[in-house]
Amino acid sequence: MRRSLHPSAFVSPGAVLGEGVSIGPCVVVEEDVVIGDNCQIHAFASIKRYTRMGTGNIVHSYAAVGGIPQDLKFAGEVSFLEIGNNNTIREFATMHRGTDGGGGSTRIGDNNLFMAYTHVAHDCRIGNGVIMSNNATLAGHVLLQDGAILGGLSAVHQFSRIGRYAFVGGMTGVAQDLPPYMLAVGDRSGIHGPNIVGLRRLNVPVTTVAAVRAAFRVIWLSGVPRKEALARVEEEYGHIPQIQELIAFVRESPRGVLAAAARHSGNGAAD
Repeated sequence: MRRSLHPSAFVSPGAVLGEGVSIGPCVVVEEDVVIGDNCQIHAFASIKRYTRMGTGNIVHSYAAVGGIPQDLKFAGEVSFLEIGNNNTIREFATMHRGTDGGGGSTRIGDNNLFMAYTHVAHDCRIGNGVIMSNNATLAGHVLLQDGAILGGLSAVHQFSRIGRYAFVGGMTGVAQDLPPYMLAVGDRSGIHGPNIVGLRRLNVPVTTVAAVRAAFRVIWLSGVPRKEALARVEEEYGHIPQIQELIAFVRESPRGVLAAAARHSGNGAAD
């Protein structure tokens, strides 16, 4: 399939474009950029130096992809933004490349949706099937695991982790780690309970949903010391993969996990 380049676009001779790439009006593609097959770059978008992009990605108008980090320690070193396949990057979204302090790259997986005005800062790690709603923002070095959803106007503190299929509500500030399958809402968020909707979308058995509910009650609501609570959950439900993942995430948290919200549903549910 042939490439399509609008005559008003500027594409550096040092950029590498795959087959079937479409470049719209007034797009800027800088040198040292690689754009994979069948990507679409819409009008007025910019793809900055040292961006590596896989196949089937769509970058909408006025998005700025691969800009230099907003990090005062950045000294102009060569670093990268690495984007996988089949991602949709909507209008005015921004994504920055990495720094030496974060391993030299920002990495984004496959099949993610970045809605308008979202921001991915330097050295973030984003998995697959993630949704960042309008104006959601990641600070530097954030880990966003597979299937996580961030509501509009939410913000995640630097070095924090959002676990698999966790849900962050709109206008929520996340200052510590949010474990997998959990739901956080609030100005300075707390965990309201399991992300029941997300678990149902995964088609997990009802017994697994019940185990996640029970784990939430023991770990966050029982008042038992964290180490003992994790041991109790592991003893009773450790044979369930989702519980194993939840326990490992909490134990390995370098910043500590969020506490339970001041108000929750009482039974650990988040229906």
